[in-house]
Amino acid sequence: MNIISPMPHHKARIEIIPLIDIMFFLLASFMMVSLSQVHMKGIKVKLPIGSSGETQNKREYVSFSVDKDGYTYFDKTQIPVEEVLPKLQQIYQSSPDAKVFIRGDEEAMHGNVLRLLEQIRSSGYNKVAFEIQSRAGKGVPAPGK
Repeated sequence: MNIISPMPHHKARIEIIPLIDIMFFLLASFMMVSLSQVHMKGIKVKLPIGSSGETQNKREYVSFSVDKDGYTYFDKTQIPVEEVLPKLQQIYQSSPDAKVFIRGDEEAMHGNVLRLLEQIRSSGYNKVAFEIQSRAGKGVPAPGK
């Protein structure tokens, strides 16, 4: 004897299309976040503000900093002035195409930054850039906009 239920019997289904949409959204979000992360190598200094600067892609670069007291830093490590040129020559041997960034504090003495620039040029590097803080990053519009 077969008893029929008054409630209709439906098989359960799992819809995977919304799941696929969610997974693609999460994948795209994680990719965008990982690409936007910038790893800063230098010490924290108060950068001067510039209006004509461009954002650089920092794949292979060397970062030197000069603080307001005149101390020189390689990445985040303080380095005596006498050791800057040998360090640069050693780096130049392994990666001669690396970009060199100078981060000078806004209140640093001009001579200290120039001394570092001369050491960088005498080591063989020709691609040297000064890091500045963009006006757009400070909420100030660039001239002409």
